[in-house]
Amino acid sequence: MDSFEWNKIAGAVLGTLVFAFVIKTAAEIVYEAEEPAKPGYVVEGVVETGPGPAAPAAAETMPDWGTVLASADIAKGKDVSGRCLQCHTLEKGGANKIGPNIYAVVDESKGEGRNGFAFSAAMKAKGGTWSYDELYHFLRSPGAYISGTKMSFAGLRNSQDRINLIAFLRTNADTQAPIPAPKPAEAAAPAAAPAEGAKPAEGAAAAPAEAAKPAEAAPAAAPAAN
Repeated sequence: MDSFEWNKIAGAVLGTLVFAFVIKTAAEIVYEAEEPAKPGYVVEGVVETGPGPAAPAAAETMPDWGTVLASADIAKGKDVSGRCLQCHTLEKGGANKIGPNIYAVVDESKGEGRNGFAFSAAMKAKGGTWSYDELYHFLRSPGAYISGTKMSFAGLRNSQDRINLIAFLRTNADTQAPIPAPKPAEAAAPAAAPAEGAKPAEGAAAAPAEAAKPAEAAPAAAPAAN
């Protein structure tokens, strides 16, 4: 077989490869699947990755700590605290890990103490103490509540999990933080006054009529017969 025949064979093979590459590229362009704008579900306790800060958490009603702490399940709260152990220690005098030791954390100042742990500038700037309200907000979504925190935990979406965990953290201390008094029940709103000109409901008593006019004087008695 001379060189001309070999050239024909090599050209045919090369042409086939080029054709296959073009077909593959065109199919990828036509049938490329779009990534969803947001994941279909969130797995609690898993680090959420992605560009930019976490989205702000929607506002939610704050629990009445004077009521919910007394009825919280501390044993379940201790189970939930197992999610913290990858980054924190819970025992008194425990060493810092990726995060600080969190023994007796309730009512502690933010960004201070804990065996010289290097807190983020965002945590230090937040200031204040780890009150029940602060822990409740932070544990829902740390990155959304304190933008710039080093804590990459995705958060606890379930409010009862947070309440149980906070109840456990309160007991995990030499001196437990006090439980506030339950909030007083809100008084019922007064009934609205009827609008001016509104007709009374059917069957309701009608408004008193204009004062009755005095009865006309009775005619004088006829004079007695003489």
